[in-house]
Amino acid sequence: MAKSSQIHTPLSVRWVTGFTFFLLYIPLLTLVLYSFVKKDIELQSYSLTFDWYKLAFEDESLRNALWTSLWVGTWTTIGATVLGTTAALALERSTFPGKTAFDGLTLVPLIVPEIVFGLSLLIWFVFLTITLGSFSMILAHITFSFSYVLITVRARLQDFDRSLEEAAKDLGATPSQTFWRITFPLLRPAIVSGALMAFTISFDDFLISFFTAGIGSDTLPIKLYSMIKFGISPKVNALSSLILIATILLVVAVFRPKSEKSNAN
Repeated sequence: MAKSSQIHTPLSVRWVTGFTFFLLYIPLLTLVLYSFVKKDIELQSYSLTFDWYKLAFEDESLRNALWTSLWVGTWTTIGATVLGTTAALALERSTFPGKTAFDGLTLVPLIVPEIVFGLSLLIWFVFLTITLGSFSMILAHITFSFSYVLITVRARLQDFDRSLEEAAKDLGATPSQTFWRITFPLLRPAIVSGALMAFTISFDDFLISFFTAGIGSDTLPIKLYSMIKFGISPKVNALSSLILIATILLVVAVFRPKSEKSNAN
């Protein structure tokens, strides 16, 4: 009789794993719960309400900060994805003077502390007389986020089957056709993963944005920080809950199982 290949995990390991996940995700659940709770000071009672979501949408300063974060994050994602993908292709498939040095420099944004990186970018923008604002933040965010795209795409390129490209060229495909019909579709999962990572890092960045943002161009993390200094407003909980839900839906839409995608097609 064949033995079962299923490995039985000890009960203690499962309890520890469950407790760890509980500690990690209970703050998020608490955040969502408090976004619906309203306290009556006179009666010392609690009730469920959507008022905090309404107030969050009516707050013009919060809407402007959210729009700035989305604007900066979108252009950062585009710039970082293009630069990171092309740099990964160059490092993996070509040889040029200074390749080793350039390869090492791509890891600098991942190693240097953010406070040092943000201060150096601020000094550099002032030296170049670049007005601080959305444009300076986009440049700064591209500088530190493109490395994540590069590493993700480069890891995919290292396992890439070059014979598929060679077969396409043998069949008469031009370099452009080979890239868009063979190379790009195979690299697309890595490119999408790197792009999502770049957007996420840009959207929730505080320290570098704080150094490179100008007057009137506060991102959402900067705005939330200025608000919680005077106490945590329920509007912050409501807006944060909406961002959390939007993030979960985006991840599910992008990384849903292939079987579901094929059935949808």
